[in-house]
Amino acid sequence: MEEEKKKILIVDDDKFLREMYVTKFAASNYSVDSAGSVSEAVEKIKEGFVPDILLFDIIMPVEGGWELAKYIQDENLIPNAKRIVLSNQGEQSDIDKSKEFGVHGYIVKALNTPSEVLAQVKDISTK
Repeated sequence: MEEEKKKILIVDDDKFLREMYVTKFAASNYSVDSAGSVSEAVEKIKEGFVPDILLFDIIMPVEGGWELAKYIQDENLIPNAKRIVLSNQGEQSDIDKSKEFGVHGYIVKALNTPSEVLAQVKDISTK
């Protein structure tokens, strides 16, 4: 029996980066959906997309990743999803803050190639 594809929702306002990661994860046998904003991500989840992994940026216009993480935690949406920050914000205070929202992993974009991001997401999501 074929292993079921893991579903990932990628949330980033940067269209170029978002599409690059969509392509990267899809090529690695993930079922991928993406959103360019927090409201779009919440809408997709409420419409029934239940990701195994939520990969999100924290700096976005209007609402950022912290608002998304808090909302998902407060509303108990996708409780079984691994929540992973993918951001250029690498400050310890941001990493500490991610723990308040039940985030399972924190990846700094600028320090990792897309292939390294993929490997880290795989590692975090199997723990």
